[in-house]
Amino acid sequence: MTASLEQLRRCHFAVDLGAARTRVYVKGAGLVVDQPSAAAVNTRTGALIAVGELAEKMTGRTPHYIRVVRPVSGGTVVDIEMAQRMLRHLLGDKMRRALRRKPILRAAACTPHDADPLAQRAAIETLVGLGARKVELVDTLIAAAVGCGLPVEQPEATMIMVCGAAATQVAVLSLGSIVTAERIPVGGEAVDQAIVQHLRHEHELMLPSQSVRPLQLALSGNGLTPQGPASTEIHGRDVATGLARSVQVDTAAVRDAIQTPLTAILDGIGKVLRACPPDLVADLADRGIMMVGGSALLPGLDQMLRQATGMPVHIAERPDVCAVQGLGAMLEGRIAPLALDPLGS
Repeated sequence: MTASLEQLRRCHFAVDLGAARTRVYVKGAGLVVDQPSAAAVNTRTGALIAVGELAEKMTGRTPHYIRVVRPVSGGTVVDIEMAQRMLRHLLGDKMRRALRRKPILRAAACTPHDADPLAQRAAIETLVGLGARKVELVDTLIAAAVGCGLPVEQPEATMIMVCGAAATQVAVLSLGSIVTAERIPVGGEAVDQAIVQHLRHEHELMLPSQSVRPLQLALSGNGLTPQGPASTEIHGRDVATGLARSVQVDTAAVRDAIQTPLTAILDGIGKVLRACPPDLVADLADRGIMMVGGSALLPGLDQMLRQATGMPVHIAERPDVCAVQGLGAMLEGRIAPLALDPLGS
């Protein structure tokens, strides 16, 4: 369910509600919100204590009556009321007042490729709660492809891979539409989980929820390739005694641990290519795959895809904000539709 460019040009703001981060683009003002999709709630009073970065820092560090909730899961809004409250606070009073002055407030939102009617309805309801009278839905794959500058509207194949926190979406696009696509329920969170499980089983170490990313950063550069550092020191809690402990972790073993979730992504790419017409696959052999999404920055992932597919793999300049920047480009009218009747009738 993708809106036309003409409908999108009339929209005043666009929202990309992701499982990890929420981004809001306002026409004329650019990207105004880029914060984690998290909210801290006092369960005794129902009051909202913090949203975004501050709520994210509270994860695992709060007393029992304060709960950190995530209103978006897998690209779908699972708690509409909390998503509305979170967005209101992230936008701030000044921006909300400016938007409310519009006679008919129109909004655009990203939805995952295979979002069912219920998920689409939840996205619409969330923005209606912010005062939007009309909501246009855009496929995340198309928005991300536009955002990273791919020639989506041309009659040639472009392959895009959106690496999200909860899922990875792979698609081949041509003439502004999706030719074939696949959604793999494996994302950055599955990779984090694989690392946590490995440390628990091999080293009897429990890792704080906010230390998984630093571990990935320790592996960065050539971390997920054999040329990387042989080991790195990790701090956590001993499973048996509950005391703080640090261990030297073998990076080769961590590489093996995350192969399982990454193999599922490779299978999804193979499935998309098998369902694709041969002419388009021939285009892709030269152009390769464009990776976008926050998890595209996982160290060594692009190299692994290159070896497995034999195709060029590129990471977008700012992979994490491609989808919302694509929506913004459509809102501002920077995308020209392909003229299908250039000779006149």
